[in-house]
Amino acid sequence: MGSTVDPGFKGVAYQPQEEVYYNDGREIALLHFVYGHPQLEEMRGNPQRVLDAIDEFGKTKKYLMNIGPYKAKTVIDLITEVKPQVMVELGGYVGYSAIAFAAAVQAAGGKQYWSLEHNAEFAAVITMLADLAGLRDIVRVVVGNSATSLKRLHGGGDLKHIDLLFLDHLKPAYTPDLKLCEELELVGPGSVYAADNVVKPGNPPYLEYVRRTVQEKKEAFNSGDTNSPRGNPNLVYESRFVEGWEPSGVPDALEITRCTGVGP
Repeated sequence: MGSTVDPGFKGVAYQPQEEVYYNDGREIALLHFVYGHPQLEEMRGNPQRVLDAIDEFGKTKKYLMNIGPYKAKTVIDLITEVKPQVMVELGGYVGYSAIAFAAAVQAAGGKQYWSLEHNAEFAAVITMLADLAGLRDIVRVVVGNSATSLKRLHGGGDLKHIDLLFLDHLKPAYTPDLKLCEELELVGPGSVYAADNVVKPGNPPYLEYVRRTVQEKKEAFNSGDTNSPRGNPNLVYESRFVEGWEPSGVPDALEITRCTGVGP
């Protein structure tokens, strides 16, 4: 892809990211790799062993667009601090984040981890790998468009509040989906958001939104597209940029945003 590996990157990197790097059969190949692994029995009920096997596939077989262990540690540390009862991820892919973060949520005393994934085949992989990791009781996988799934879960009473939101799906959907969560009052004071890939490939509209003041958001709200989610401009955000690496060794970052209150 033309990117260089950061000299500060530690450990063995994933295989290089190709021009076509997902939805070409590698996700099902991963499932066969894990369930045919000689250490399969050691993986049962052990989230870290399952993550290690996913990383092994990414290093020795094919690139996987996972968050990887380096940026994942930032989110795990955040979970340990925030102690969310309910965490939601938008975009689950093959379950790396669901396994890593649901295990951390469970260890912190949390109750529910929702993984919203558009691709039904990917969702099946998440379900099987999370089950192998012993996380069946905490991980719930929902198949479908993220906005539609959020509305349905909220409308049915299954999802009432999000303590920690992880955004790792289609980049143009980050901002409208956050605004939808604001409108539905799924997020509010005390909620925390972790957005992946804010450098690679980058997401300027999302960064601009979470870094705006209440006054700036109000001005945009009054001139915004009424056909799209408009959010709640009164929510006060504090946002910070946390550097990290893709599992391939390419520099990237997370944007960590806290909702600290409601403005005037």
